[in-house]
Amino acid sequence: MAASAIPAAESVDSSKPAAHIVHTERPQDEEPEVYHLRTLSAVLGSEEAAKEALLYSFKNAASGFSAKLTPEQVEAMSRQPGVLQVVPIRTLQLHSGPGKSHVRPGNPQPST
Repeated sequence: MAASAIPAAESVDSSKPAAHIVHTERPQDEEPEVYHLRTLSAVLGSEEAAKEALLYSFKNAASGFSAKLTPEQVEAMSRQPGVLQVVPIRTLQLHSGPGKSHVRPGNPQPST
């Protein structure tokens, strides 16, 4: 049986900041992290708050950043110029289905 992804428990308090990925247009005339901090500062009110909330700047395969945002900040971020999409980061836990057969190295097919 194939492994399946099960969402981890969601946070009950929706007013607390949660990690989100903010997909943006690729900046043309400035470094990605500078652009990301400027975009985040426009919503959070200061560069200091933006630096505290910023988790990671994506620069190569994707353009965007991850940051801790409240639901209200997610709404405001979604309306910022250059922001394409804001999505929550979800932690997935993998588990195998019922049964005793598992795929192991050296035994690529589950036994029947």
